[in-house]
Amino acid sequence: MTKTLTTLLLVAGVLTGCTLAPHYDRPAPPVADSFPTAPEGYATAEVKSGETRRAADIGWREFFRDPRLQALIATSLENNRDLRTAALRIEEARALYQVQRADLLPTVNANAGYTRARTTAAQAATALGQPGVTEIYEVGLGISSYELDFFGRVRSLSNAALAQYFATEEARRSAQISLVSEVAKAYLAERAYAEQYELARDTLKARESTYGLAKQRFEAGATSALDLRDNESLVAQARVAAAQLARQRAQAHNALEVLVGKPIGTIENLPEPMRLSDERIISDIPPGLPSDLLEQRPDIRQAEQQLLSANANIGAARAAFFPRITLTASGGTISPTFSGLFDAGTRAWSFAPQLVLPIFDFGRNISNLDLANVRKNIQVANYEKTIQTAFAEVADALVARGTLEDQVAGQEQVRNAEAARYELSRLRFRSGVASYLDELDAQRQLFTAEQALVQARQLRLNNAIDLYRSLGGGLQESSAVAQQGAPAGQGTVTQ
Repeated sequence: MTKTLTTLLLVAGVLTGCTLAPHYDRPAPPVADSFPTAPEGYATAEVKSGETRRAADIGWREFFRDPRLQALIATSLENNRDLRTAALRIEEARALYQVQRADLLPTVNANAGYTRARTTAAQAATALGQPGVTEIYEVGLGISSYELDFFGRVRSLSNAALAQYFATEEARRSAQISLVSEVAKAYLAERAYAEQYELARDTLKARESTYGLAKQRFEAGATSALDLRDNESLVAQARVAAAQLARQRAQAHNALEVLVGKPIGTIENLPEPMRLSDERIISDIPPGLPSDLLEQRPDIRQAEQQLLSANANIGAARAAFFPRITLTASGGTISPTFSGLFDAGTRAWSFAPQLVLPIFDFGRNISNLDLANVRKNIQVANYEKTIQTAFAEVADALVARGTLEDQVAGQEQVRNAEAARYELSRLRFRSGVASYLDELDAQRQLFTAEQALVQARQLRLNNAIDLYRSLGGGLQESSAVAQQGAPAGQGTVTQ
């Protein structure tokens, strides 16, 4: 019996190496060979740092220079619940693959049994024996319904499960990239509201001071009631703006805590934040070529693995048209007494191959094959759509990069001009050349320009984050990790 089992194992290894799945050819990317240039009249923004590496090889600690943001991203990678769920999905997919892969080899079970039965007179007469009580002891090894995979049905199902496992791994990587970018953008939103709130608070204090002077001048008869009411309106507007920004900052802080996965106040040794005007807060990256996206973006690799899984399922559907051969075998000893279980002459074995050939199934197998082909075509469309979406995201970020640089530069000029105008208006009013309304209007315009400058800087930084994410950046912590090979958490599966 041992020789028989060994032979079966060898035959199983030989017969499970081929499938009827179609040959896989990667669909051609339905995008242009290069990314679009900046809009007419705007120059394409150059990479100031001279960086030439791919975004996927630039660690997020190198891209995000703000130490406080680095600490928040590191904390989110450890505590974010969505990312934790994605990691558990990988373990689930790995287990499902191992279950499916186990069908490639026979399952050998040890069995032992004891049977005690009373034989009636009628049964004894049929068996030409005497009525009474009988006992049977048996011990042995057995293989139950092992399918000889001549046409690769089991192999195709195993390959489909393996591709789904790899797709789940890519989904986790995609979730990590999204998490890193979302934490960064939420942090910038909180910082933008904080800086705007700081401006509103300072403006409120200045206007309250100015209002106090205007009230004294009105009571002394030096100014009109119109000037006083204008000052009072400016104070109320600053108070409304400060209250609104305080609320928005608190809400942005709460959203950031959800992404980080724990209260930010409990993070030890959290550095002070950098200002949005600091150019060191985020690095520049080169765009590369559209063909690089196929290797850099996990969501594209995930879509391709799902396409491979659908392609393998076609092989299983094709194999259903051919005979299925299963083997059931057992061997051991049988004895009427326990003490004689291993005596000479007690050995017994059975070998029961079974062949099932589909003849008439009301079109079930044909329909399953059609279903498998349709699902593959759906995955082809999904794969091409994922590439198009990735290309559009990179293109949008590149187109916006040059215009946002000009927008920030222009807004800085507006702020500087309004600041100079405000100072001149103050001097002209103090000299009696201009009315107080000119100074109030200049103060109002300066506050608006300062708020718009903060928002423009946030847009520029968000655009850099969008480009980094759309190019596949955010998976590695540093370039040293990238050079070591696979990212942390990537499992290995033997096919």
